Amino acid sequence: MLALGSMLGLGLGGALPASAAGQITFVSQGGAYQEAQTKAILDPAAKELGITINQDSAPDAWPMIKTQGETKQPIWDVVDTPPANCVRGGKEGLIETLDFSKIPNAASMPAAYKTPYSVAYEFYSSVLAYNKATLGDKVPQSWADFWNVEAFPGTRALRNHPHATLEAALIADGVKPADLYPLDVERAFRKLAEIKPFVTVWWTSGGQSAQLLHDGEADMIMAWNGRVSAVMKDSDDIGFTFNEGLLQSTHLCILKNAPNLATATTFLNAAISPPLQANLPMEIDYGPGNPAAFDVGTIPAERAAELPSAPANAAKQALLSDEWWASPEGVAAEARWLTFMQ
Repeated sequence: MLALGSMLGLGLGGALPASAAGQITFVSQGGAYQEAQTKAILDPAAKELGITINQDSAPDAWPMIKTQGETKQPIWDVVDTPPANCVRGGKEGLIETLDFSKIPNAASMPAAYKTPYSVAYEFYSSVLAYNKATLGDKVPQSWADFWNVEAFPGTRALRNHPHATLEAALIADGVKPADLYPLDVERAFRKLAEIKPFVTVWWTSGGQSAQLLHDGEADMIMAWNGRVSAVMKDSDDIGFTFNEGLLQSTHLCILKNAPNLATATTFLNAAISPPLQANLPMEIDYGPGNPAAFDVGTIPAERAAELPSAPANAAKQALLSDEWWASPEGVAAEARWLTFMQ
């Protein structure tokens, strides 16, 4: 684990004063993302609250959440993970129900950015990206365009995962983003069957999707906006649109019977404070989970325009419902995806 030293500082946005020292174990997904949040959020929170933050990483936290919860011997406190894990864990008694009276910074967040068990921490988007070198000035601007192989010829790639992919299929079939949920799973798979013969690669990692764009192996692709932005720095031919993007997030939640529950709650409140949230997009291409971060003056207008959760960009997208994906219908759709890909 990485340890952030215990340092003294001022209370942050309703948090306990620095004299309430303690520690937590915070778990995220590793790599450049965890390095960025350490600099933007974790180090400043440790200093402001006077606590020690021990870090661990787990790209897929769910198996450990389940094991620690079922054995009733949690070693983690706060987990940064897709909200479906938080919701499913909450319903199964593995994740704490949050006491929002102790998390005042959540008050400035839209209701859709919160669940009874978690709060949005950062946002990214599954967007439609393209290669102008091969497509010229006729680039797709909607999922209907992506599905229209006659009007928009070229190689295509999609993620080998149902989240966002089923939603894109339904939007391509005429469903309005605001009317997506509950997903019409049958309709989505019918629409996916139409495009399946034309998809040359079903990617399984963000790095792979970026490489497909970089190497010109995909003329159009569903990819995460941060991965596309990284490729755009090396090539003027690559572009993407937030139009009809699928806005997704990771959330913060607390394990049931966490060993440092009170300190974990205090930290969670600090981590979603507008000042610290505003730091994150200055370190990495993710948007803040708390939209009040755009009002503190840290994020320049030109930077905000690049971020998926900026109000103008969020308005063009559909917010992916992790609560639906955590439902029995969502779990069944995930199982059906495996059959579809076979």
